[in-house]
Amino acid sequence: MKYSRALVTGASKGIGLEIARKLVELGLEVYGLGRNAEALNQVAAELGIHPVIADLEQPDQLLKAVQGIDPDILVNNAGLITAVKPLQDMTPADISRMVQVNLTAPMQLMMALLPGMIARRRGHIFNLTTTAADYTLAGTAPYAAAKAGLSRAGAVVRYDLAGTGVRLTEISPGRVETDIYLESFGGDRDRLKTSLYRSHRAVQPGDVADALAAALAMPEHVDLSFIEVVPTDQAFGGHVFPPRDAGE
Repeated sequence: MKYSRALVTGASKGIGLEIARKLVELGLEVYGLGRNAEALNQVAAELGIHPVIADLEQPDQLLKAVQGIDPDILVNNAGLITAVKPLQDMTPADISRMVQVNLTAPMQLMMALLPGMIARRRGHIFNLTTTAADYTLAGTAPYAAAKAGLSRAGAVVRYDLAGTGVRLTEISPGRVETDIYLESFGGDRDRLKTSLYRSHRAVQPGDVADALAAALAMPEHVDLSFIEVVPTDQAFGGHVFPPRDAGE
């Protein structure tokens, strides 16, 4: 592998933690970015990664934190779901936070770090989106819109990168057993697990890390540009026909 250094956002838990672990196993120097200093420092002590403390909701802080890292691999993994409810019941802060973390920050990181990859004529961007970007998941309008925007941005960036030697892979997970919905469940982890995971076989964070490793392992002339990772028991589609009003 020609790559030597990676930056992973949201590296203190869930999918980001398992991706960081996988990249360390592959022999890469890994920088893990997160806003929870205590959790990130624990991961750094366990895995031997470099902790980068930054909040994706603070663009100036974020871009300053990654100066000088110059990675060969950027994993835009961090995500945020503040609420799962109809759009009209959300707050302006719900919308702005989900757009900033899920769309704006990943694009800002690509903007900042792609010049070094292009100059070296090697690099790999991984954007983690969601199946909610392509299929209808009730109550997720801002999250789905932001991730769909990242998917479209990635497609355009990949077009612009053709011939530079830099690859871009979108990984679109279905239901993965993580804490991403925890804030929308009011911090009630037991209710979250009961509602989403205990009765269903969900994808595990390590499964997503394995998919990323498979894309990295391809020959340099091959780019796995899109990978959808979903539970065997999860499928998408169908139609909803609301009942007529009683007065009709």
